[in-house]
Amino acid sequence: MKNSNITRRNILKAVAVFAAIPFVDMVSRRSALFAAGIEKFSTELVKDGEVVSGAHWGILKHTIKNGKVVSSQNAMKSSVKNPFHSATADLIYTQSRIKYPMVRKSYLENPKNPKPELRGADEWVKVSYQDAIKLIAQELKATYKQKGAEGIFAGSYGWKSSGNMHNSRILLHRFMGMAGGYVGTTGDYSTGASQVIMAHVMGNLEVYDQQTSWDVVLESSEVVVIWGADPLVTLRIAWSVNDGQGLEYLEKLKKSKKKIICIDPIRNDTCQYLNGEWVAPIPNTDTALMLGIMHTMLVSGQYDKEFVANYTYGFNDFSAYVLGKKDKIVKDAKWASEICGISEKTIREFAELFYKKRTMLLSGWGMQRAHHGEQPHWMMVALACMIGQIGLPGGGFGLSYHYSNGGAPTATAGVIGGMSIGSSASGAAEWLVQGAKYSFPVARIAEALLNPGKTIDDNGKKVTYTDIDLIYWAGGNPVTQHQNINEFLKAWKKPRTIIVHEPYWTPTAKFADIVMPITTSYERNDISMSGDYSNLNIVPMKALVAKEGESVDDYQVFSDLARELGFFEQYTEGKNEMQWIEQFYNQAYKQYTAMIERAKELAIEMPPFKEFWKKNQPLTFLVPAENQSWVRHADFREDPILSPLGTPSGLIELYSNVIEKMKYDDCRAYPSWFEPVEWLGMKNKPAEFALLTNHPQYRLHSQLANTSLREKNAISGREPIWINTKDAKKKGIKQGDIVRVFNARGQVLAGAYVTDNIKEGVVKLSEGAWYDPQNPKEPNSLCKNGCANVLTIDIPTSKLANGNISHTGLVNIEKYTQKPAEVTAFTPPKVG
Repeated sequence: MKNSNITRRNILKAVAVFAAIPFVDMVSRRSALFAAGIEKFSTELVKDGEVVSGAHWGILKHTIKNGKVVSSQNAMKSSVKNPFHSATADLIYTQSRIKYPMVRKSYLENPKNPKPELRGADEWVKVSYQDAIKLIAQELKATYKQKGAEGIFAGSYGWKSSGNMHNSRILLHRFMGMAGGYVGTTGDYSTGASQVIMAHVMGNLEVYDQQTSWDVVLESSEVVVIWGADPLVTLRIAWSVNDGQGLEYLEKLKKSKKKIICIDPIRNDTCQYLNGEWVAPIPNTDTALMLGIMHTMLVSGQYDKEFVANYTYGFNDFSAYVLGKKDKIVKDAKWASEICGISEKTIREFAELFYKKRTMLLSGWGMQRAHHGEQPHWMMVALACMIGQIGLPGGGFGLSYHYSNGGAPTATAGVIGGMSIGSSASGAAEWLVQGAKYSFPVARIAEALLNPGKTIDDNGKKVTYTDIDLIYWAGGNPVTQHQNINEFLKAWKKPRTIIVHEPYWTPTAKFADIVMPITTSYERNDISMSGDYSNLNIVPMKALVAKEGESVDDYQVFSDLARELGFFEQYTEGKNEMQWIEQFYNQAYKQYTAMIERAKELAIEMPPFKEFWKKNQPLTFLVPAENQSWVRHADFREDPILSPLGTPSGLIELYSNVIEKMKYDDCRAYPSWFEPVEWLGMKNKPAEFALLTNHPQYRLHSQLANTSLREKNAISGREPIWINTKDAKKKGIKQGDIVRVFNARGQVLAGAYVTDNIKEGVVKLSEGAWYDPQNPKEPNSLCKNGCANVLTIDIPTSKLANGNISHTGLVNIEKYTQKPAEVTAFTPPKVG
């Protein structure tokens, strides 16, 4: 089986939440604009009964009584419980719902002079849907006239709402492209460094590609190294609908009795679940640890000389660096041990073990969300090359086993498509070129807003920031997601207009000017696949309940705006949601019909759309045996001439001539160790503890923060912060204490979780807690809810990738002795 290069950003599919709702619910009251010109479609809602649906966290069965969701649970058989499955009702009926179009008071009074400094502290005014549409259209026209396309930023990145039809990011960009163009972004927060460096090293992204089948790992791997990952937590979610296969494979790994090594400063849930050997390096030193292992392999001669000779480019230059011939620093086990805090003995043992046993290096993404984050995954590839097992069953490396069920084998399926960005009125996509012209790296948004006209280096190119005066955001929560929030808010208050689509009063909504109340995935019809890599199921996403308040779909808002701006027919193509959904299904049906003519043994009955929709059950495809035994890079290993990589040499590049020509001082032509801007090994530390901002146990980033799942996680009503038992004792901190965590960038309150399952000198404050300033009128206000990004650093990984460095930084911690203010993160703002 050839690699299908499946990526979460390249495939037009998204996460699903399966439901059955009228498309034009209460049209006369809310959407007279949208009703005209589109054929109506409605379905009957289930008032009492069960409806199968889905979300980022699973295929779910919902129980409905009197038109209300009363419970939700896994609709599929599973041996590993996922706590997220119970959250549907909370998400629909939470007090934090936005039920009406809202405009910030000062903005409504004078959009030309809207007092942006009051964002987050102003009162709100309820307006009619029609008035909100006219106001947004008015401000878009004014900004295009004054600033052009380069003055409008179309946000929305990361974990948008579910479904292929109601894809908020695509719907926004489709609209903005047709309206006249926009400033966009490149890359993402998840893998900002790795996806760029891997393109140079391996010729593709790797982080969003299918992995060697879990079945092969379970059969052939002798040692599984889980390096900087917590798959028991992160496999609870998927970019599309989660079918739970990843957790099932993790259970099989647990029962396999293989040697499992977990390298992480935290003895995380996965390490405990698998009873793995815990190795705890100093944060941000994984690159040095790998160098110590490779130096040991080099000097002992225990490395695969044939593999590096036949399948890599530049190994001699790289090995010269390891041996100290380039900089007079020998990267031996002693050198590495002094940096990473792992004993020389353990480093040498790893060198021998990895070489002699079939070893799979399974990496998370946290290590590359760090200063010089390009280096650790590049170094891991170099280590895998010296081990020499890339392309062999159960060997090599994988960068996506912890994400979206990577390694679950790919089914022979008809794949559901989704909304497209579309084209310009003339038929040519001029605005796509314009959008690309004005794009900047996604994690540089604060810098871009604050520094119009500034030019930066970016992967061999020059990028110049434009003067952005209007932000339109649909999907995402940047006023929690971005690093150094206090600095970000200065940037966020610079544009004249910020428009946000949201179901909830998130920090981003509270810091906007115009907010449109958007439906949850449970209040609209949609469709999606399950299994980002496996494509195992097509899942119907019928609406469960009627829309709350005056909430509307993104598609409806953009369609009505398109009418105001004169391209309604182009935007909608004359289709409502059900017509789009049926079209996507029929395209998959046609694709599958042609496919099974060539593989009839894999055929299942794929019914016509109306039958599929009425049945309201996932449609499950079959997995061919060859995909169950698929090995990543096997074709390359078998014949690197006939199956070259997409690099200039066609080989794995341990020395990049392309990067060398860029002449960057923070990313060399070969993988190497750079000292981070803040870390525990530096002289004159600005703070005492290394801060890790891991993926949360009971959220999807900031999603689900406003549900009862928070009760499983919060300590003393705040985000928990892990601190080592010995460190806590020195600080006079006990379990459950409210503590102040602070550095030069800001301060937050958190609840102390005292444990031996974290390395001394390290604290963990998971990302995603909603930002909740004690006084939103005051710069650098104390965050009452423990939002980690108040404390993180906002500088790029390097000039090459410009990724974020959320895992690099130091903080102080102390017991909080004042009476803490009440958390109001989930309380709606004042309406005037």
